[in-house]
Amino acid sequence: MDINKLLTLRALSGCGTMAAAAASLHLTPSAVSQQIAQLELDVDATLTERRGRGVALTPAGDALVRHTERILGILDEARSELARLRCDIAGELRVAAFSSIAVAVLADTVHLLQSQHPHLRVVLQEMEPQEGLTALGAWRTDIAVIDDLAADPGVRHDAYELLPLTQDVLHILLPTAHPLADRHSLRISDLRDAAWALDSTSSSFGEFIASLCRRAGFEPRINAHCTGFEMVAAMVASGCSISIASGLRLTKPLKGVKSVRLRPEIQRRILLAYRKGERDHPAVQAFLKEIERSAARKLAGKSARSAIALSE
Repeated sequence: MDINKLLTLRALSGCGTMAAAAASLHLTPSAVSQQIAQLELDVDATLTERRGRGVALTPAGDALVRHTERILGILDEARSELARLRCDIAGELRVAAFSSIAVAVLADTVHLLQSQHPHLRVVLQEMEPQEGLTALGAWRTDIAVIDDLAADPGVRHDAYELLPLTQDVLHILLPTAHPLADRHSLRISDLRDAAWALDSTSSSFGEFIASLCRRAGFEPRINAHCTGFEMVAAMVASGCSISIASGLRLTKPLKGVKSVRLRPEIQRRILLAYRKGERDHPAVQAFLKEIERSAARKLAGKSARSAIALSE
């Protein structure tokens, strides 16, 4: 049995449709269908069946996925043991992270790791939290930096180790000349008449903000679908829009922008996820220790500066 075909079946079991499984694996639906068909020939069993518009696994398919989970765990443990026996932190380590945490701490983390371990090559991949978890489960990354607003770390928790990294607080961003910019704190409902700039590349975060507005009784009027936070900040600074941003974005002052407390406060946990079979992998452990140090250095200072700025 080919491991890639087993991974495809496993993805299908979690996604429920050929199209969704294909998207999670960066394949075409026809490629997923072909791999499943070939796997059924290999094991001489029917593994899937049509159910409405989706695909469900047969009892044989469910059994094979359970065995696949065990196989993947054993392979991860083998990789970890071989890495320990080399007595050197080397090879390639793939890390998936969303942009705000990447900007805040990952560049320093990678620089320090590579200076300490010259044979280690860290490859960063910018991914939304849920995308990062999916990539972790599909073996397309080794560590995923996620949050608990955009991703549900409880899903398939048995397959991952989760390590808390830091807490983040959301802030309202207003033009410095905005009538509400001198307020100590604001509720979402105070912003029902405003025009919003949202980062469209961060779809899960944008959906979370829209949901906050709907729960406050209004649909946000979006006048800027931006392709990155730089454009969001520019739209706010110009006086055209307001927004909500992660505290991780406030490590440096934003010219023309005032950050105001959101009431009630909304926090999110930043977590490091990795497969349980690699808990002892030397490169994984080296990365976890270094990113914790980087976060403690940079984000502790950021929190103090933000508290001072927000109290003024």
